Amino acid sequence: MKKATHLLLGISILAGALAASDLPARKIVHSQVPYYPDVAAKMSLHGTVRVRIWIAPDGSVRRLEYIGGHPLLAESALKAVKEWEFESALKESTQIVEVKF
Repeated sequence: MKKATHLLLGISILAGALAASDLPARKIVHSQVPYYPDVAAKMSLHGTVRVRIWIAPDGSVRRLEYIGGHPLLAESALKAVKEWEFESALKESTQIVEVKF
């Protein structure tokens, strides 16, 4: 009986996670262009920074998490994305964006 309860709980958590990932990405209403750091320019450094964003229902960026890309470009990307605004929704959502330099 205990195994069945744990199995059902695991399935319901997994189903909830899968349903949340099926939400469409929210459209960007306003985006800020990131500053290209002087050090990166001197090194001719280009690349993409991946950022996970938690978007509040009103479309503002509530939280950010750097998840990949060159560390010299990360701070600039995070500062820019923090200023972005997304379309409103009924509840908070998350999505991953890529900032290209």
